Amino acid sequence: MLPILLIAALTQANVKLTAEQDHGRLLQELGITSLRSGVNGMNPKDPNFANIDEAKANPYTNIPDALIFNNGERVKSRRDWQRRRGEIIELLDREIYGRTPKKLPKVKWEVQSAEDGKVGEVAVVIKRLIGHVDDSGDPEIKVDIRATLTTPKDAKGKVPVMLEFGFPNFGGPPRPGGPPRPAGPTWQDLVIAKGWGCAIMDPNSVQADNGGELTQGIIGLVNKGQPRKPEDWGALKAWAWGAGRVLDYFETDPAVNAKQVGIEGISRYGKAAVVTMAYEPRFAIAFVGSSGQGGVKIWRRNSGEQVENVASSGEYHWMAGNYVKYAGPKTPGDMPVDANELVALCAPRPVFVGVGSPNVEGIWIDSRGTFMAASLASPVYRLLGAKGLNTTEMPPEGTPLINGDLAFSQHHGGHTNGPNWPTFLAFAGRYLGK
Repeated sequence: MLPILLIAALTQANVKLTAEQDHGRLLQELGITSLRSGVNGMNPKDPNFANIDEAKANPYTNIPDALIFNNGERVKSRRDWQRRRGEIIELLDREIYGRTPKKLPKVKWEVQSAEDGKVGEVAVVIKRLIGHVDDSGDPEIKVDIRATLTTPKDAKGKVPVMLEFGFPNFGGPPRPGGPPRPAGPTWQDLVIAKGWGCAIMDPNSVQADNGGELTQGIIGLVNKGQPRKPEDWGALKAWAWGAGRVLDYFETDPAVNAKQVGIEGISRYGKAAVVTMAYEPRFAIAFVGSSGQGGVKIWRRNSGEQVENVASSGEYHWMAGNYVKYAGPKTPGDMPVDANELVALCAPRPVFVGVGSPNVEGIWIDSRGTFMAASLASPVYRLLGAKGLNTTEMPPEGTPLINGDLAFSQHHGGHTNGPNWPTFLAFAGRYLGK
């Protein structure tokens, strides 16, 4: 039974629960009494340390084939793929990421400021953007999407733009948790030097990265301050929706070629980047960095972060409530869909999948499982007239595969996209800026 204080909280107009309370409420709603523990990725002496033995990394042999219909028939044509694509989306919506609501509030964009500046030696215009989400459905919940857009000041016409899930600078001190400025050229320096634009959207301004705030943000606003149902969308889908609204603004900005906008992110934001690319067809290209479990990594793999970790109270808010079933009583092998099919939804548009070195980044994101997901998505690219990885052999570290429309690159560094940016831009140059 729910504790009396929790029952009282659930009767409020706008419910306030901790992540642990909401997680417990969800388990009770699903009839789950316990979940399996996640693995430890930090301490090799822990008995529950993440597996590093490749011989034990593939306990499930039933990885779904993106080109097999639910009824067992094979996809043979592009027309068939459109039906199969709908099946995959339904499975992802119901079991993994949740359903994006059919009715969502409008967003009114405001250019808070537009200032001249410099990125490297290039004169630029820096715009700070606020997307005011219509809160008439629940005036107690305010959602303002925060983003920045930087474009070359002297561009001859509209420019491609790379949009990152990150921490835009609105003139104040660096945001806690935001990445420090690396030595050498930043990704913004490299993108602007190509004559393109760069943009950053703060995902937390759309939906907080915390299960205790699922009754706030865009998820809470649509739900009128009430807790989620098991099929409701999670933060990854919400962040993807926010990126789509930024793209709406780009379609109105005369400096931006809105048909040549890419999406990029790393780690949890790498997960968000591939979800965005899969669900928002207007994005032209994606750079998905070290996305791990729930992103571009075979979810059935016993390597690195596990389904059980993501299903815990610290991360479950990224996903649909139904996702936690696969940490008990069901297993990852019971999942009706896997990451290769998520990548396949992006086809035939170009996708660059990046990881770091396991000797520096660590084992958490499972670089081999990430390569496997991209490789297994390749047949869909071929069906649609594009070029996948065309190999099942993972290349050596530092040997990128970028000749196809689906690319893979493992750099020598750690948990960062930085070393892969030059490689990505060489890949992206085939598609953007033409």
